[in-house]
Parts: sequence; C-alpha cells; structure tokens
Amino acid sequence: MSLLEDTAHRADRFLRGLDDRPVVPEPAAVSRLAQFLERPLDDAPTPDAQILAWLDEFGSPAAAATQGGRYFGLVIGGATPATLAASWLATAWDQNAGLYMASPVAAEVEQAALRDLIDVLGLPSGCEGAFVTGATMASFTSLLAARHALLDRQGWDVEADGLFGAPRLRVIVSADIHPSLIKGLGMLGLGRGRIETLAVDAQGRIREEEIRRIDGPAVVCAQAGNVNTGASDPFEALVQQVRANDGWLHVDGAFGLWAAAAPTRRHLVAGVEGADSWATDAHKWLNVPYDSGLAFVRDGAALRAACSLDAAYIAHGTRREPSATTPEMSRRARGIEVWAALQSLGRQGIAELVDRCCLHATRFAEGLAGAGFEILNDVVLNQVLVAFGDADETDRVIDAVQRDGTCWCGPTIFQGRRAMRISVSSYATTDDDVQRSLAAILACAKGTA
Repeated sequence: MSLLEDTAHRADRFLRGLDDRPVVPEPAAVSRLAQFLERPLDDAPTPDAQILAWLDEFGSPAAAATQGGRYFGLVIGGATPATLAASWLATAWDQNAGLYMASPVAAEVEQAALRDLIDVLGLPSGCEGAFVTGATMASFTSLLAARHALLDRQGWDVEADGLFGAPRLRVIVSADIHPSLIKGLGMLGLGRGRIETLAVDAQGRIREEEIRRIDGPAVVCAQAGNVNTGASDPFEALVQQVRANDGWLHVDGAFGLWAAAAPTRRHLVAGVEGADSWATDAHKWLNVPYDSGLAFVRDGAALRAACSLDAAYIAHGTRREPSATTPEMSRRARGIEVWAALQSLGRQGIAELVDRCCLHATRFAEGLAGAGFEILNDVVLNQVLVAFGDADETDRVIDAVQRDGTCWCGPTIFQGRRAMRISVSSYATTDDDVQRSLAAILACAKGTA
C-alpha cells in the first residue's frame, strides 16, 4: 500500500469512528501523546510510513471530534466530504496561491470562488475579496483598506509615510465587539485604549440611539452575529449615519454574515450590504477545513493600495494578483476548498445548512427551557445561552457535560451572567445528535448522568 493510500485508509477509519467516541479526547490519550512527543529527535531519518503510523496511533485518539455532529463549542464547523477531498488534492498540488505566475489554477479558482461568495452573501458585485487565515486577519485586512481610505481623504499617504504625524483617526466600535477585532486595531496602530464604544442592548446589539454619536469621519466596527447571542447590529441605521459623516463601516461577520445566504434568516442582517467592508470565516458555516477566512472590501482600489507590493522578479500582467489584496504573499490555496464547498452545496444547500443549524439551536433552547432552565438570549440564529442557576451551578453542569463526552459545550459570561454556550454550525449535526446531546445535558444538570 502506498503512503497516500495508507493515509486515506487511516483518515477514513478516524472519520467513521467519530460517532462512537467521546467528542473530546480522553485525558489518558492526551497524556500518552504528550509522553510520546518527549522522545528526542533521532539522528537517522524515520521512514515515512512509521511517521504516519505514529501520528495515527498517538494523534488520532487525542484529536477533538470537531468533524462529528456533537461539537458545539467555539462556533467550529466540520469539513464536508467535498472540501476535505479538495483539500487533499490541493495539498498534493502544493500551490503557492500568492501570485498568478506561481499558480494559475489557484488564482483562477480563487477568483471564481470570490465571485460566487459575493453573490451568495448579497454583497456589492464590484467589491474585492481576499482569502486569509480567519476572521481576525479578515478584519485586519479590511481595516487596512479603511485606514488607507480615511487618511487618503485627508491627504496622507500612510503606506509611504507611516502613522508618525498622521491625522488622528477616530475609531468607534460596539461595546460587545469580538476581541479579535480589538486585537486587529492594535496591530494596525490605531490603538486599543483610545477606541470609543457604543452601548448595546440586552442581546448585544448597538442601541439605535447610540448611533447618533457617530458625528464625524470615523472607522466604525459593527457585527453580524454576536458571538454569544447571534444577534446583529442595526445595519440600515448604521450605514445611513456613517455615510452621512464620510466614515467607513466595517462588519465582523465571522459566522453571522452567512445569515444573508438563507432566505429565512436574511432579515436578521438587513442592510449589511451597505457597509464598506466585511469579514467572515469559511471554516465556520461553509464547513471547509480550518484556516479559511474571507475579507471583502467595497473599495477594491483602497485594499490594493494598502496591500500591493512590487519586486523585480515578479512579472505583473493584466490578471488579478491574489497577493495584492492580502497581507500575505506566500500562502496555501484556500480558494480551492471554498470553490468545492460552493459547488457541492449550491445556493439551496448553503441556505438549508444555515437554516438547519438554526433550527437545531431552537430545539436545544426549547428542550432546556422546557426542563426549567433559563435561556438568556433570543435564539434567532445558531447560538444558545443557558444558565442552570447561579454561576457555581452553571459551572458544575458545564464541567459534567464536558466530562460526559456525549457533546462539548463551552462556558461564557454574557452581560454579567455565567452561561453555557451552545453553537451549532456543523453540517454533520443531525436531529439524533441534538436529542442525544440534549438528553446528556439534562442528565448532567439533574445529576443523573
């Protein structure tokens, strides 16, 4: 058997066994892996087949079952069969997707995927897109364009002259914005400590009366899909106010932007297409392999001005250069997996995937509320927050659920309340997965597990 055939066999065995194993690895499996990895590096080469066998023997039991249907932590999707297969083939191709001349196949497939993504998400047809690692870098990339555009309007070339002596940029964000966006603002040199915040309501949405505080040019950051509640900010009012004040509206939509792809959920992000830039993840609701973020920018020229580069050895033609839209130059061909996902699901399949996950979340909420436990959010998307009493009792239940292994749900604090967060975003989750998980959670809560 060849090495790749052996790999396929071992991977298939791992995937087929997901339903019969704990969602999180047993501590003993993790300990066994850690002990194995303490071995010193050999002087002589190790045969490839032995390396693969070691990874499978020690690594597979220590892997979380995020590919299964009962992992409800951290808004992690699975990887559909088509995207996993595309990833294997693209890895065999080993393309550098940064330059057209390095990989025409990666550049062409990426451009086709971006075109279809813009259409599926209902974004402006002329906007530019970029493939990055995740939503953190997607927001960072989008805000590079925002920084360029707003300073350029004031006659300052930030790429040439830097931020020393530059006009001050006002930055306004939701008080409940995801911390990854704050990290990005810090990396951009816009500061973490000088950001202005807009107060939010009980679901984590920017209060409409707060929007009046946007009274001049500013980088304004809102979100589609609050990480705890799934709620989205009032985009129509934000767009109107930001445009009237010659600012830039960026939307962090790591998972929530995908509501735009489902007719039954599109109203939740009404007006989002009026923003100036958007960040999302394909490795969440589109269910492609991990390390697949997406940035979209209405003003493609601003994005290219912020990210483009030149070198004597790079031959520029008339075709789109992928590296001109991202901070990266050398990178893997993420667009191939995304293109495969879009083709595999189609418009209808994407919409059904989003809606199915939302319905699963509703069933969780109904089952938990029916058993007498408190649901802290309006379950409008794929997020459920549940409290089992005070903070100590809620932590006890979370710990019991995680030790039980039937499913995995994580802790959070939302507006001062300790809660368990259930995030449903995997294509693999079935009605049976929901029922099994709900039964396990209730047994843990009642102390009968």
